Amino acid sequence: MTTGTLGAAARTTVRPALSKVPEVTAWFWIVKVLTTGMGETTSDYLANQLLTPPVAVALAGLALAVALGVQLTVRRYVPWVYWTAVVLVSVFGTMAADVLHVGLGVPYAVSTAAFVVALAAVFGLWYASERTLAIDTVTTRRRELFYWAAVMGTFALGTAAGDMTAVTLHLGYFSSGLLFAALIALPALGRWKAGLGPVAAFWGAYVLTRPLGASFADWAGVPTGRGGLGLGTGPVSLALAALIAVLVLTGPRRKA
Repeated sequence: MTTGTLGAAARTTVRPALSKVPEVTAWFWIVKVLTTGMGETTSDYLANQLLTPPVAVALAGLALAVALGVQLTVRRYVPWVYWTAVVLVSVFGTMAADVLHVGLGVPYAVSTAAFVVALAAVFGLWYASERTLAIDTVTTRRRELFYWAAVMGTFALGTAAGDMTAVTLHLGYFSSGLLFAALIALPALGRWKAGLGPVAAFWGAYVLTRPLGASFADWAGVPTGRGGLGLGTGPVSLALAALIAVLVLTGPRRKA
């Protein structure tokens, strides 16, 4: 075997061990949906009940910066580090979308379109730089920065889209959840029946997990007068946090 072949073999062996994201399994999608729901209700609880909106946004932004700093520092996928960052992206992304509507009066349809453009720009820059959007290639700092920018974009877009269907289109939270539960099957069907590529199918489903989880979490947390179960955003957030913690601590680790 030549030196070049040995080097290629070594890179093939090491690369998966250095991946900074989890393997995409059913477990991954379950935890991802739970984080979207927790982000929605936690954002509402912090900004509307526990703190004032400016203070809540500032603290969430600071916590997110710390979590992403830790995530960028570790050399491989560490479950609790990664999913802490995802939860905080969910919380802050929800606040960012809500600020546009509540604080600045931007209609949900407009903010949804704006986030579509922003996310498309992130994907375009990422692909132009790296020639791939596959998450199993997130093994360098630059790719990881693109990845987290895309994750932030998906959360903001999903928040705006979910609020648009629930509020602007008057579907309500439960019906919106059912709508996105149906829509999230489309990437899988496209992959199975229409030859949709795995990367496009992944990111399509990833975007849809946000309004799916958030719609059902809102339905559980908001008062009955707003079409919810009235359980409270605080209790729903705590329940989701506990469930996420159990799944992350007992879930699979990425294989080397």
